[in-house]
Amino acid sequence: MNEGTSERKTEVLVVGGGLGGVAAALTAARLGRRVVLTEPTGWLGGQLTAQAVPPDEHTWIEERYAPPGYAELRRRVRDYYRRNYPLTARAAADPLLDPGLGIVSHLCHEPRVAAAVLEEMVAPWRAGGQIELLLGHEPVAAHTSGDEVDAVTLRDPRGHETTVQADYVVDATELGDLLELAGVEHVIGAEGRDETGEPHAPDVADPLDQQAISWCFALEHRPGEDHTVDRPAGYAHWRSAVAPFWPGPQLSFDDVVPITLQRRTWKLFEADHARGAHFPLWTFRRVLARENFTDGAVGDVTMVNWPQIDYWEAPLLGPGVDDAARTAALAGARDLSFSFLHWLQTEAPRPDGGTGYPGLRLRPDVTGTPDGLAMTPYIREARRIRAELTVTERHVGVQARPEGAGSEVFPDAVGLGRYRIDLHPSTAGRTYVDIEAYPFQVPLGALVPVRVENLLPAGKNIGTTHITNGCYRLHPVEWGIGEAVGALAAFCLDRGLPPRKVRNDPTRLADYQRLLTDTLGVTLAWPEEIRTHRE
Repeated sequence: MNEGTSERKTEVLVVGGGLGGVAAALTAARLGRRVVLTEPTGWLGGQLTAQAVPPDEHTWIEERYAPPGYAELRRRVRDYYRRNYPLTARAAADPLLDPGLGIVSHLCHEPRVAAAVLEEMVAPWRAGGQIELLLGHEPVAAHTSGDEVDAVTLRDPRGHETTVQADYVVDATELGDLLELAGVEHVIGAEGRDETGEPHAPDVADPLDQQAISWCFALEHRPGEDHTVDRPAGYAHWRSAVAPFWPGPQLSFDDVVPITLQRRTWKLFEADHARGAHFPLWTFRRVLARENFTDGAVGDVTMVNWPQIDYWEAPLLGPGVDDAARTAALAGARDLSFSFLHWLQTEAPRPDGGTGYPGLRLRPDVTGTPDGLAMTPYIREARRIRAELTVTERHVGVQARPEGAGSEVFPDAVGLGRYRIDLHPSTAGRTYVDIEAYPFQVPLGALVPVRVENLLPAGKNIGTTHITNGCYRLHPVEWGIGEAVGALAAFCLDRGLPPRKVRNDPTRLADYQRLLTDTLGVTLAWPEEIRTHRE
């Protein structure tokens, strides 16, 4: 039941409090603009916090090539542990402190710590009134006139609705929700090779070809104790069903190497722990490592975001996917995660010949939820704007570029990124697409919709393809996109210009890029030896 309505007016409305949304809000506020920032969950941070995914980062992240605000976030996370945790002297003195010593990143940490740090970063701007934060608010309608979005209506859990009018609207939602609500031209799923010319695209477009989602959770191990969860309703299905592209049921330690698609078998704990070697699942995304803390005060905690919980049976978006179908898909992803945990506790093979690790215990405090699963699923793919410039595999993919050419040099660059083109198995029955990409730039053209003048994307909804989304979707790139968008909104408000006129006027574009580099400290170009770097 609706319990009333209210109205707000601001200069910049940011809908979605993930990394891109927070970066956009902080940047616009820093540049003197009033911002309303909304988020459907109780935590800022999106994939880093509410989705419980430790950061995936590139080789040069500790250098000047990280987005400035993202570098600050990383410094603050390390300082949080130094201030509050019983670190060993060695760990406390390490300038590159890594709380979890996980394989995926050199800064693996708890999602709740990142949420606390992001609250700290926003706090002074909230106190000064530049940022108003509305947690627990989800967009339900967009109000448009012509080629502009005038306002967005948001609803809180009590049914109260708030309509926010804004000069600029930033869609930082996880699924690109405002694109649908506001009728912004967009793409869902995979484009066809006949449209993009990408070597790894399917022959024809398939809107139901979307990357698997994963409902992550936090675990610790207490040998000798029994923390077995109840057998989930779908356990028998996950224990026996075999996808055509998978070596066996998901409730196993078997999967495929994403690059070669060869079968492999994981171990939970026992393996060579050296970075780069075949490592155990436990250390893959470990966020607390016992050896970093004094006298056993803190034990190991790992985040389960492993191939075994990739849910590919049904998409969240596209033709025929209504609210009921989306709800069923989300329930299926949760059931898969609980089923995999139950299998780990009861049937997983152990090196001693026995089965099951009943001492595996969920850590709801780490995820901020009653049951230990993340607040929301890990979303790898969203609706994407039809943009003035769409980044394709031919701009960044090693196989699709001339030999040794490096990535495309974009004259309208607004940031940097680095990640493989990494697509998880899809809802269309496709296996991994994992191919090498050069270190790349984020072009302004990918942030400008083809028609709408005052809506800007700040997440996985930018002008990439299904293929290039695979390398533009991770933590530091999303933050950098948000910084560019927040600065663009402020720049356009200062000059009374729409974003496309900034991009298409060389003088205004140069002024905007100087704002990014000279005022905000953003680096817009890789050195040649990095731009052409191969793994």
